[in-house]
Amino acid sequence: MNSEDIPLITGGFGFIGGRLVRSFSENRIRLLDIEAPPTTFDNVDVIQGDIRNQETVKRAVAGSDVVFHQAGLVDVTESVVDPKASHSINATGTLNVLEAARKHDVRVVIASSAAVYGDPDTRPIVESATFEPTSPYGLDKLAADQYARLYHDLYGLETVALRYFNVYGPGQDGGDYAGVIETFLEQASNDEPITVHGDGEQTRDFVHVEDVVEANRLAAETDAVGNAYNIGTGESVRIHRLAERIRSLTDSSSEIVHTEPREGEIRHSCADVTRAREGLGYEPEISIEEGLETLV
Repeated sequence: MNSEDIPLITGGFGFIGGRLVRSFSENRIRLLDIEAPPTTFDNVDVIQGDIRNQETVKRAVAGSDVVFHQAGLVDVTESVVDPKASHSINATGTLNVLEAARKHDVRVVIASSAAVYGDPDTRPIVESATFEPTSPYGLDKLAADQYARLYHDLYGLETVALRYFNVYGPGQDGGDYAGVIETFLEQASNDEPITVHGDGEQTRDFVHVEDVVEANRLAAETDAVGNAYNIGTGESVRIHRLAERIRSLTDSSSEIVHTEPREGEIRHSCADVTRAREGLGYEPEISIEEGLETLV
């Protein structure tokens, strides 16, 4: 991209989308989101609308040079409760973005997910691992991921799918997805019980949002298009250990309690980021220890 490009960020008021917006502080950018709260950024053109609306998406994409497609439903549990809504947002919404991008010949960087793999037998997980999603969310992300590849192979559209592992960082809401860190921090800070789903032996690869933003910026420039890339750190942490570390950092007296496992949740996850290093020049910079200390 150059200084005259007009990037479009879908879901630009969300957690990752909002950090992407901040990274373009010196550029004119366009933002599409279903919500339109007041913004203090003078360089942002805001379009309020839903990615499920084809005409809205076409209008947003027109005149853009690259689309960072971050909009979507990110709650695994919610996708289990309402799989039709998850599909319409994550799969059909992404298809709308790709169709609009094909019409205007615009590169698309798609927020995919490690959930496409399910719970593979071998770790760290490579991009060629078997796809066995365990939730409607994972299946919908797999559809979006594969549509991105197909649109490159079939139509020559420049696409890159970034398979995020568990993203965390400042500005994230607590919840059932990667927001577990924010949830633990809030509970520990209030000396409330820290609630761990299941036995806490499940592992996750937590990647800081600033590393994810950098991966998106690199994906907008790479010549290695038509591919999917794992975006994580290559390191994993046990959830019970994470709760203990947060309790220690906050000097909390919270008790760690265990609840029922979540439906559709995988057991272990850790990224192999070799392809991202080679194809994007991606290098995760922020360790989980550094990230937690910064948040606290």
